[in-house]
Amino acid sequence: MKIESLLIHGGIDGDEKTGAVNIPIYQTSTYKQPEFGVNKGYEYSRTKNLTREALEKLVSELEEGYAGFAFASGMAATTAVLSLFKSGDTIVISDNLYGGTFRVLDKVFNHFEIKYKIVNTSNLDEVKKSINKDVKAIFIETPTNPLMDITDIEGISTIAKERNIYTIVDNTFMTPYLQKPINLGADIVVHSATKYIGGHSDTVSGLVVVNNEDLAKRLHFIQNSTGGVLSPFDSFMLIKGLKTLAVRMDRHIENTKKVAEFLRNREEVEKVYYPGFKDSLGYEIQKRQANGYGGMISFIIKEGYDYKKFFNRLQIITFGESLGGVESLACHPASMTHASIPYEIREKVGIVDNLIRLSIGIENVEDLIKDIENALKESKING
Repeated sequence: MKIESLLIHGGIDGDEKTGAVNIPIYQTSTYKQPEFGVNKGYEYSRTKNLTREALEKLVSELEEGYAGFAFASGMAATTAVLSLFKSGDTIVISDNLYGGTFRVLDKVFNHFEIKYKIVNTSNLDEVKKSINKDVKAIFIETPTNPLMDITDIEGISTIAKERNIYTIVDNTFMTPYLQKPINLGADIVVHSATKYIGGHSDTVSGLVVVNNEDLAKRLHFIQNSTGGVLSPFDSFMLIKGLKTLAVRMDRHIENTKKVAEFLRNREEVEKVYYPGFKDSLGYEIQKRQANGYGGMISFIIKEGYDYKKFFNRLQIITFGESLGGVESLACHPASMTHASIPYEIREKVGIVDNLIRLSIGIENVEDLIKDIENALKESKING
């Protein structure tokens, strides 16, 4: 099946017993065992639940991996993946990845002597130089959050395979509709499914897909042992959200391109970060490894304009954390999503105070552009 059909009919399609077109919500913690030592494949819902299983099979098929796992948040998913490593291991990370990923490495796993190296993963030579005997994985986002840097997944995967280490890709921005890292050589794919996969800002969730049986066994053990599983109801909500992923992403992409072009021509805007510009760094790589440029834009508002006033003047676009919902969202990375990253690191990579991130929704694009235009005009200092 093509992905548009797989989104609707993949995984466990409906309920064979009743004919219900939607998988039921198996809202149960435990299961009756017919006799001692015998069960029907389900014992306890932390270990296995049919609604969650349907979601996990679906996302595995969408990412074309070996097995999928659903967690209670994107950070729970990332934490489970990082739990594959042991004391003394080092992980190479992209230099402007999501602040929560940096925070859990810096403030939690650091206590267990799992280290990290911050590298510009868009530069494959830098990545090669960063790898020593302690490095066990390369963890990338592409496009990165929030500066939209593009990393060559196939190039990173080749480097990793040569050194017998893992490639981990956070695919939240692209989703499997636009980008399939496992087909490009990645070993593990992570999603904050709270974002585009859920798509309606109503469910906090995370997903992981792995490319082989060994990783699947290890990650299932971690998922079951640590218990950060997604609930049956939220699993149902993600399956529901995935059914419209294709049509939503098409509209996100269409709207985002128009907003990006509008911003690029505004006198109030110093720079626009958007991987769909032909002159943007990484454009050719993005064109090769993905089927679109996504729904995210970041831009720097010029000196003489107040970014706080910009946020306060928005009427349609919501000022808030997160991304990927049907509604447009505006975020201030330096004080919100990336506040946990030290100031000097933020400044060095370009996450400056006057950087604004937009998640473009599926509203009427003319309304969005008018809203941004008015906010920009009214953000002028002493204006």
